[in-house]
Parts: sequence; C-alpha cells; structure tokens
Amino acid sequence: MTITEINFDGIIGPSHNYAGLSPGNIASANNAGAVSAPRAAALQGIEKMRVNLRLGLVQGFFMPLDRPNMAWLTGLATDIASAPPHIRAAAFSASAMWAANAATVSPATDCNSGLCHLSPANLLTMAHRSHEWPGTLAQLKLAFADPQHFAVHSAVPPPYGDEGAANHMRLCASHAEAGLEIFVYGKSGGPYPARQHIEASKAIARRHGLDPARTLFVQQSEIAIAAGAFHNDVVAVANERVLFTHEQAFENPQEAYAQIKALMPEAEIVIVPANRISLADAVQSYLFNAQLVTLPSGEMALILPLEAKENIHVWSWLQEMIAGNGPIRRLVPVDVRESMANGGGPACLRLRVVADPAAVDPRFIADEPKLDIIAAVIGQYWPESIAPDQLADPALVAQVKAARAALLNACGLDELA
Repeated sequence: MTITEINFDGIIGPSHNYAGLSPGNIASANNAGAVSAPRAAALQGIEKMRVNLRLGLVQGFFMPLDRPNMAWLTGLATDIASAPPHIRAAAFSASAMWAANAATVSPATDCNSGLCHLSPANLLTMAHRSHEWPGTLAQLKLAFADPQHFAVHSAVPPPYGDEGAANHMRLCASHAEAGLEIFVYGKSGGPYPARQHIEASKAIARRHGLDPARTLFVQQSEIAIAAGAFHNDVVAVANERVLFTHEQAFENPQEAYAQIKALMPEAEIVIVPANRISLADAVQSYLFNAQLVTLPSGEMALILPLEAKENIHVWSWLQEMIAGNGPIRRLVPVDVRESMANGGGPACLRLRVVADPAAVDPRFIADEPKLDIIAAVIGQYWPESIAPDQLADPALVAQVKAARAALLNACGLDELA
C-alpha cells in the first residue's frame, strides 16, 4: 500500500450566495446581501486543485450537495415560495463546499481497528449547515466504501456540536506513521457561539478507537473566537511534525505546547507573535487557513489565499519566516476570493484523508483531464451571479438543480442524485 495524504476539496456548488448566515464569521457577515459569482467561485476552486496537482500532491474532490434542500423545507412545513427569507437562504446554502467541515478523519495508524475512521460533522450550531451531514454521509460512504480500509460513522447526536476537521489537528513524524491527534474545543466566544463541544470531540476519539495516551483535548482561545476565529483552523494549522499557530490561538497555550512536546518531543511549534500579526490581521488574511503541506521534495509549503500576500503585516512576517531556518520553506498564494468573501480560505475548502489512494473510489480522485471536464460543466451550467432576491425565483431553483445533475453525470456519480 502507498499511504499518503489526500486533500479532498469541495467543489463550490451552483447555489453559492452571500446570505450572511454565519454569526462569528466576519467575512460572511460583512458581505451579506452582496451579489455572488458561483461560476467564478467554482472555477477558482478548480484552479486551486490544479495548483496542488502541479505541486505533486494527491488531490480528490467532493460533489456539491443537493440544493435547495427541499426535504429539509418540507420537514419545516414550508417550501421555496413561502419560506421566510432566512429559511429559504439556509435551504440554498452551498456551505458544504468547505470540506474541512465535512468530517473528522483518523488515519488507520492511529486507530485500534487498523482502519481509517471518518465521522461526518453534525454542524448543528448553524441552521444552514445543520442539514448537511446526511448528504455528506452518503458521499463519504461511497468514496470510502472499502471495508478493508475505512470505517464511516454517522454524525455525533445532539446536543453536542461538532465542526469536523476544522477543529482537529494531527501531528506525526510522517503521514504514514502513528500520530498525535489534537481536538480543539470552545467554551465561549464572547458575542459569538463556540461551535465545537468537548463532548463531541471525546465521542469521536472513542468511536475512532484512538489511544488516550496519544490524544489531546485543547481549548480554543475565547478571544480568538470573539475576534472571528469561529474554527480553530482560522488561527492554527498542523502538518506532520509542525504546528503553525498564532500566539493567541489557545486558551492556555503554554500548557498546550508542553503537552504536545511531552508526547511528541520532535514536534516543531512555529508561533506567530501577536505583536507582529494581530488576531484581526490573521482573520482578515486567513493566514492560518492555509494548507500546510509536505511536497514530494520533503519541504513544507503554505498554500495561502492572495489576501495573505496583500496584507503588509502578514506578508512581511512570512518573508522573514522563510528566510530563516524554520520548517516551512515555500509560500504558494492562490486566488479563492469568492470563497474568502463568504468566510472560507484554502484550508476550509479541503478535507485531509491519510490513506492509500487506490482504496478510494477513483471517481473522487482528481487529475488534470477530470478537472477539465468539471470546469467545462461549471462553465456551461453554473449561474454567473446570484443576488439575494433571486432565491425565490423558480428559474434559479431549476438551474441549480440542473447544474448539479450535469456534474454528477459527467463524473459518473448519478447515484448521489
């Protein structure tokens, strides 16, 4: 077997719009009511996947979920025409594009069963995301159907909110070796909700069969959540032996670092000081919502949003970092502005799965010709723009449904219809 990290990106769906449904997500709130560009958004996501492929990384993808979610509306005794605007917008939400919230993943080397375990996130803190997990589960069961390699679970039941990999990190000597799994939970975020409950994290650790001696539960900083770090991956990211973190990411940082070093002495903790990059700059630039990856050469790279390059405080610090002798050696800016405007950077768009790519359903593994096919479908079927008042338009509903059906057909995934 060839065990490696596969980054599965969510293809940005044809219903991508700016409804401002996510309290605590500053970009989402600031752009509420703006006109979105679903076609441009999806093509930006495809180009990011191409960048990863050209860097020599293994790349996968997930399909957009069925939107608007008519079954959810029916359960609420309403429909598109008569639903209150906030309910209609929630039914249209394309937020499943942020695959970092699709699931929590524990590689086989960490689990007592010898299988890679995946648990879809229930996302119950936000109404527009709370109805994602059944569609996500169906997709995970298809992509990771091989029982010799994977175990796919249901979501953690209410009332414990779970946000998936966005609040989970893993440190290891190499992806194929056993690692240290770190679950980051919240207690309070000032005016904003803390979305990840510690009981959800503990339930996932138990069901995945993790070694308690190699599992940490760390509290996210309350001031970070209040500043707009609604997920831990807005202020910290890990890859192999490296933790790249803002100084104010954790409620008790020195304790967290000491626990990590005690369990993994070779861990390298790169701390960005608050007096160089404020939490406000970190959130605005999504510096930490970058993909920290190991390239085939063995060096590590940060795949960053362009906004990080355009922030003078962030970019100057990053230039100093790579000029030094630290573990992160390359910076790769990518354009995901449409996703950023709704509150998600490069790391939000991907779910990391450490496994043998040959064990994954090949329909979910990307290459350049497959991305050409997907881009052509997007160019033909995705709406060019969506204004908030269009969500009640039957013509838009029909276009969004037809666009997803065309993509499923082109990728040979009609059973997800």
